[in-house]
Amino acid sequence: MQPATISTLRELFGDRLHENASLSGYTSARIGGPADALIFVRSADELANAAGRLWEMELPFIILGGGSNLLVGDKGLRGVVIINRARLVRFDMQAERPSVRAESGATLNDIAQRAARLGLSGMEWAATVPGSLGGAVYGNAGAFDGDIAGNLISVELLHRQHGRQVWPVEKLGYSYRSSLLKRERQPVIILAATLGLEKGESRPIQAKMAQLSARRRSTQPPGASMGSMFKNPPGDFAGRLIGAAGLKGKRIGNAEISPIHANFFINHGQTSAKDVKALIDLAKETVEARFGVRLELEIELVGEW
Repeated sequence: MQPATISTLRELFGDRLHENASLSGYTSARIGGPADALIFVRSADELANAAGRLWEMELPFIILGGGSNLLVGDKGLRGVVIINRARLVRFDMQAERPSVRAESGATLNDIAQRAARLGLSGMEWAATVPGSLGGAVYGNAGAFDGDIAGNLISVELLHRQHGRQVWPVEKLGYSYRSSLLKRERQPVIILAATLGLEKGESRPIQAKMAQLSARRRSTQPPGASMGSMFKNPPGDFAGRLIGAAGLKGKRIGNAEISPIHANFFINHGQTSAKDVKALIDLAKETVEARFGVRLELEIELVGEW
């Protein structure tokens, strides 16, 4: 990045700007090279302002919330990374159908836990899902037969050309682990979302969440990972196919295909993105050769390799 550009960023963002910062501390896999610049935002308005300024400067940028479902290259990212800490959460208990409006940096677990304490159901599945609301809306995150598409009422966006907008859920074009935003890479920023809930009783809601969390712990491995690596193909499971191909426990460097659940790739410490990418390619090639199924990534690969 040019010195004049860095100087402008310093003037605009002050101590919210961090230069040449490693991204490994901001991804769930604890992997990633340095970004030219990090900018921290703590509200939807700050997020909108930062994105607007960067668009004006014609600077490329990405947004990280929880940093799950993402593999950052070892050479890092040229441009700017916005670290989204916009986490305001407000519940509307007065409407016939209660709802929650949350900023895009709020974690799914926090929203689900707070809803449960208020006796509001519908987000129990989300308590087991890592990552932020913005990423969940973008990729239609889900678990245990629930997903964002089933809860979302509307999303508040900032469009590069058209400013702030509110889209109803129908406009997101949701499909399995995908959305219109993800498929078309539209120049928009997710600022906040409103989710529909149902009235219930706190104790049974929390009990259900605890049951789902225990189930997740018993079937999915601990340790640093990106979450599910591949989408499940129609009528089957990516983890089953990878395991049946004999790849459970396969290691390259300190990256491992988990012996507990083969759709999770674990960082055992100081793992390089290159090693994880090599395991990804091995799994795809082996499964296609053995079963004729071409696995599709659920995560996204970003940065330089």
